[in-house]
Amino acid sequence: MNITGMSEHWVKARIKQKGESKCIPWKSLQELILAHPDARKKVDFFALSIYGLVIFPKALGHVDEATSDLFDRLDKRVTLVPAILAETFSHF
Repeated sequence: MNITGMSEHWVKARIKQKGESKCIPWKSLQELILAHPDARKKVDFFALSIYGLVIFPKALGHVDEATSDLFDRLDKRVTLVPAILAETFSHF
């Protein structure tokens, strides 16, 4: 979860196994949104939450690790159109 900028210990303490996926609870991201001093990071966390909860839902109330990887790659300007399409069609 490089996008959060939080320590590895912070992430390990909050990440949970839900079925086949590793996820972070929405509540943990909500805490980051409310407490982070950088407004841009707050928007990034909020967008990550929306994508994780609405666009790519895997576990109720949790954001999949793959969604955070997607955001990390977007931040690095990596083209992810094929990955997004594959994830979208895998839900049908």
